[in-house]
Formats: sequence, structure tokens, C-alpha cells
Amino acid sequence: MNQENTDKVFDEILKPSDFEFNGQVAGVFDDMVSRSVPFYQEMQRMTAELAGRYAQPNTNVYDLGCSTGTTMLLMDKTVEEGIDFIGIDESDEMISKCREKLNNFNLHRDIKLLAADLCKDVPVENASVVAMVLVLQFIRPVYRINILKQIYECMVKNGVFIIIEKILTEEKSFNRDYIDFYYDFKRRNSYSELEISQKREALENVLIPYKTSENISLLKEAGFGEVEVFFRWYNFTGIIAKKI
Repeated sequence: MNQENTDKVFDEILKPSDFEFNGQVAGVFDDMVSRSVPFYQEMQRMTAELAGRYAQPNTNVYDLGCSTGTTMLLMDKTVEEGIDFIGIDESDEMISKCREKLNNFNLHRDIKLLAADLCKDVPVENASVVAMVLVLQFIRPVYRINILKQIYECMVKNGVFIIIEKILTEEKSFNRDYIDFYYDFKRRNSYSELEISQKREALENVLIPYKTSENISLLKEAGFGEVEVFFRWYNFTGIIAKKI
């Protein structure tokens, strides 16, 4: 990783403020998530694997909250040619970084990128696969069910919705343990106590996790008929939901 692309966002004392997906974060995002999210590469690989299994001809594949395009790059290897990809992100800086990154690869298809606020509009249509990797947790809870319902309505039969989320434990007594193990993971990836503390404070009012059972209930309320957990590591999980 180039030194200029290494995550140093919280390595010095900052004024308290909420976390934002701004230009500074976009520039180091790939390093940030690979060091902050356990098994990030494997979860992405699994997402691409599932997308390759369920993507249908003459439909679209969406990555909502596409950030720098990692999910789409991996899905490009598993999804048949001729199926269009659309990446959507609220952050113009992320869209710009994503476009720059995608241009460095010989892709099997053109990928359309859109800047959009999912809380205002969900520009999805004719979708057989929709992925939201570490995104729903950043959407205010009041908007989540409406977004999921819109996604469901815009999907074709047997289409799948794939989400990866940070979660709360079902039993509160385990929550502190899992958080401790998560911070140990960050320490193993060379984050300092200052960085861990400041990022935790910055995310406090921005990242609002649900329990796995709550996410599953939301997906079923939105209309998905089959819902299954495909990944779990302490307080991170991956869920796939099918429209039947």
C-alpha cells in the first residue's frame, strides 16, 4: 500500500465530529476497510461468488454504496458478460475514486456510476442482484425499511439482495466481549489506541448497527421470502435474501 493511501485519518488528536465519506476517507478507503473489517477480502469474494450464481441474463447487477468499486471488480470476474453493472454512492468523492480505480482494469463490461442519496431515491430497476456491503448500517433507521421495500419491488423473481453489516449481539452479555475482540483485531492491524478511540467517537452517531434478527425481520417485512446468513465473525455478518 502506497504511504499516501494508508489510513491515517485518526492518527492525531482531532476536534470531535461525525464520520464522513469525504475526499480524505475516499483516498485511503481500501486500506481503511481492509484493516478495520475482519475477513473483508473473504466477504467480498463470497459476495462476488453469490452474485455469479444468481445474476440473470438481461438484468442488472447493482452495488449500492459502491465506494471505490471493490465489489464490482470482483463481481466482474464471476458474473456473465452482457449483464450490466450499476454502482451508486452518495459521495461524489467515492464515485470519483471508483471511476479512477475501475479505469485501471480491463473489465468484461461497461459499468455505470451514479451519485445518489438512497434516502431520497433508490434508482434500481430490473435487478437480479443488489449488493450493499457495509452500507445499510450508515443509513438512518427511519429510512431503512422503505429503502429495502423499494429494492425488493425493483428486483426480478429469484433475484437476491446481499448485505454485509456490523451487528449487535442477540444477547447483551456477549456484546462487550465481541467489541473487545474487534478492537484487538484493529490493534493487530497497527491501529493505535488514539485511532481506535477517535474513530469510535466519530462513528457513534453515524453507524447504527442492528441485531442479525432485526435485519432478517426487516428483509422479510420488505417482502423477501428466503433469508439466510452466509457469514459471521463476532459482530459482523453477511445475509442473502431472495425474492420468490
